[in-house]
Amino acid sequence: MFNHESPLRGERFVTRKVISGVARILRGNTEKLKLGNIEIVRDWGWAPEYVQAMWLLMQHRTPEDIVIATGESHSLRSFVEYAFQAAGLNWEEFVDYDQSLLRPTDIMMSYADPAKAARLLNWKAQIKMKEVVNRMLQAELELS
Repeated sequence: MFNHESPLRGERFVTRKVISGVARILRGNTEKLKLGNIEIVRDWGWAPEYVQAMWLLMQHRTPEDIVIATGESHSLRSFVEYAFQAAGLNWEEFVDYDQSLLRPTDIMMSYADPAKAARLLNWKAQIKMKEVVNRMLQAELELS
């Protein structure tokens, strides 16, 4: 399972931190969002779809190593840019780099090939990064 996101994700995860930060800014909070390395690249999918994939995996007759992912990787910068754009904001006005948030053992790029899931499980992610952002932001804004 590659990164699978939802509004249930805790704020210690960068995707939820970004979404919560955008929502706070929209509510009038002037505190800048502090992020570390925004050049990391990840494959971000929608957790409820991954649950469907898990169920299909359990129905499969033989044990297999199968990658569950969208097959599309994006930088954290792209995630941040789109989250702020979806809110009608310029991310560069609200985000600060914080070196203390760097993780020295962080993997810089993460790519996935979910072709085997499509072939054996007839499963393919439908919800990609931009829609993940939209759904998470909508849920976050509904909390207030």
